[in-house]
Amino acid sequence: MYRRHFFLFAAISVIFAIPAAALYGFALAWFSIAIQQTSGATDTRVLLGFLAAIGAGLVANLAILPFTNAAVIYAACESAIGRPVTARGVLLGVLRRYFPLLGYWLLFSTFTAYVALILCVAPFIAWVWVFVMWAVATPAMFVENIGLGAAVGRSRHLVAGGWWRTFLILFLAGVLYEVAGIGLGGFLQLAQALLQIVVSPFIASAIAITSGQLVGALITPIVQIVIVLIYFDLRVRREALDLFQMAHRLAAPPVAP
Repeated sequence: MYRRHFFLFAAISVIFAIPAAALYGFALAWFSIAIQQTSGATDTRVLLGFLAAIGAGLVANLAILPFTNAAVIYAACESAIGRPVTARGVLLGVLRRYFPLLGYWLLFSTFTAYVALILCVAPFIAWVWVFVMWAVATPAMFVENIGLGAAVGRSRHLVAGGWWRTFLILFLAGVLYEVAGIGLGGFLQLAQALLQIVVSPFIASAIAITSGQLVGALITPIVQIVIVLIYFDLRVRREALDLFQMAHRLAAPPVAP
């Protein structure tokens, strides 16, 4: 599926990764230049400016969170159903569910997982359990045209009885994501080492961070597409979805040549 719609999926991921990547890279580059101009002294204005740029990056990430985490999922759902996938359709599809998606992905952001892991092992285990139970809520919301509450209930119904299988698939998808990230990260580190010959280490780090976020956006659709395929797989196993689709196609009137 990713290969079939590579340019669209990759473009969606990269475009929504640009604002935060640019802000983070600009913040680090600006901070490094300011430090050099003040002979290494940490001026309060420099620090406040750096924190402001980082804060702007966080706000930008928050504002586009539904698009970052759900745009590719919507496109993959449309592709799996057999509908044409367009950039305009993806944007409108996510906009129609913007606030429910924002709340959902805020709840299950990576930051939440890290906080739970730092605080205690038990909350982290509880987070993992809930995340797997609600993993296919976003595809359910798009495909079945339902609200957030109904989508969460749908996800729990579909995953019930197959939690460990769903967890294992998501875990392996995460491993694949990390392996691909490590491989691409190696090239970025090599590029950063070469850049340090020409520019300052801070500027090279800024360029590497910006490039790393953009490159990371290219592998993000892997996990998002897996979530969509899990949703349809669960529906096939529990509801014989493929048989219903076949019957619908056979019952549909033939298209005139």
